[in-house]
Amino acid sequence: MEAIQDVPNKILVVLHQEHSTPGRIGRLLETQGYQLDMRRPRFGDPLPCSMGDYAAAIIFGGPMSANDGEDWIRREIDWIGVPLKEEKPFLGICLGAQMLARHLGQTVSPHPQGKVEAGYYRIHPTEQGHRICAQRFPDMVYQWHREGFCLPRGATLLAKGQDFEAQAFRYGKHAFGLQFHPEVTIAIMCRWLARANLRLRQPNAQPAHRHIQSWCWHDRRIARWSDAFVRSFVGGGTLAA
Repeated sequence: MEAIQDVPNKILVVLHQEHSTPGRIGRLLETQGYQLDMRRPRFGDPLPCSMGDYAAAIIFGGPMSANDGEDWIRREIDWIGVPLKEEKPFLGICLGAQMLARHLGQTVSPHPQGKVEAGYYRIHPTEQGHRICAQRFPDMVYQWHREGFCLPRGATLLAKGQDFEAQAFRYGKHAFGLQFHPEVTIAIMCRWLARANLRLRQPNAQPAHRHIQSWCWHDRRIARWSDAFVRSFVGGGTLAA
């Protein structure tokens, strides 16, 4: 009788600050029965040489730049080749998406006019974006970044923005980059706002009260999409390949 292979139920979660959490995305994964293996390479945690023990990998955001010269950043960008080569689901969020773009040979840079995105901004999903899971792609999303990138060569654009073009993309069947933050809960948002005096004074940033107000307007739709996307992403069953 042929042995039945166990399906990994661990998710590799890469974080970049001491007290960062995977927020809504982590909660959705745990609700679906996955265990989270949280690593912080910035503080010396190693990344695995193989994805054999994992169902997927997610690299979250952080205040640093994908262009910084620290050894751990270069190693992390190089490491993305592991899930890509093994065709395991990979998701990069904000800094994680910029690292994926760098790994794929694309440039990450600030806006030429110094603009940032901090708050809720409208994006324009493509038809491919609407088809990646059972919910239509949201068109208002939470942003917190000062750098962006153009679409990497060979990638499929899922959503574009006005000031930062590539807001979401897929590479191959299983790798995704999201410039925005679907993981943000109201608690995470309030923590960022409490530490954000400099960011909120930069060009194009929204004032703190608009972040909270817009969360009330837009978060329910983002939450529904996040649940559908995470289920499809981890299962490797996105509707449009």
